[in-house]
Amino acid sequence: MAHIGQPSSSPSPSSVAVHRAGRGPRRRRRGRGSWRRRILAVLLALVVLAAAGGVALYGWAAERVRHAGALADYAGRPPPGKGTNWLLIGSDSRAALSPEQRKDLHVGNDTVRNTDTIMVLHSGRHGPYLVSLPRDSYVRVPGHGRAKINAAYAQGGPRLLARTVEQATGLRVDRYAEVNFLGVVRLVDALGRVRLCLDRPLRDAHSGADFAAGCHRMDGRQALAFVRARYADPQGDLGRVKRQRQLIGAVAEEMLAPGVLLDPSRLLPVGGAGLSALAVDNASGTPELLAMAWSMKEVAQGGGAAVTVPVAAPGVAMGAAGDVLLWNTDGANRIFGALRADEAIPTSGTD
Repeated sequence: MAHIGQPSSSPSPSSVAVHRAGRGPRRRRRGRGSWRRRILAVLLALVVLAAAGGVALYGWAAERVRHAGALADYAGRPPPGKGTNWLLIGSDSRAALSPEQRKDLHVGNDTVRNTDTIMVLHSGRHGPYLVSLPRDSYVRVPGHGRAKINAAYAQGGPRLLARTVEQATGLRVDRYAEVNFLGVVRLVDALGRVRLCLDRPLRDAHSGADFAAGCHRMDGRQALAFVRARYADPQGDLGRVKRQRQLIGAVAEEMLAPGVLLDPSRLLPVGGAGLSALAVDNASGTPELLAMAWSMKEVAQGGGAAVTVPVAAPGVAMGAAGDVLLWNTDGANRIFGALRADEAIPTSGTD
């Protein structure tokens, strides 16, 4: 008998063994920690796979970027300004088109290289800003006297055109991108059409445009006709540059939409079409192209502004050069001065 205040005697080892044998072996419970570790491991694996896929996609894109020797130093070149200036060119070259394609796209058989689209895209502390330079702008082309600005491309290709734009605007061109007719068609088709809108009907036999007023989902051939039409447009070249900006914005919005970026089955065809359509300066690559596309999307969604260089007189007869367009010097200088300083640009009278 145990005395009060004294510990009871310990059970014998045999009784402990019998007691445990009766309960059976104790099962070890899996705690929440093991499941958390499994979930973290799966997430980590997904992150690694996504990173590997991103690296592979980046390498795939980098191999497909085409370059053009468009930018070079020369005596009297404007100094670098603040922000980044892209020179965006739409070439009307038909070299890559078959006779059937030329007929279907209504582009004719002209063998002279010109530019249908000339724009400066500025990004920096302000903006982004997209400034159209109409192809009939009458400016000084280095080494060739005064002529339409698009003649610079015909006379000396991308490098002379870039120099002409720099001299006419006082801006340093930091980046260059060029797209041709066929590139536009293939890119829009890869996107599965883009949405473009008109305030009034547009019918132009020269470009093949035949659209009622309102918004349309256009394929590549229709989009090309939309931006090339000018003979039936009361505003001529000035109306065309507005449609060019609209197309560029629509393409940028579609390319950077989640439905494209997050779907490899769409991203690869669209990315391939975009890269094969473009040629950029030797210093630009995939990061610069992505930054440019993002700036274009911002402009299309109402950020910054899209304007045309102020015009003093359109349709001025100038001898052998034909009808040309004269800039409003004061207005143009205000815009380009603001871009050089990376300041907000004046937009009054620049539509």
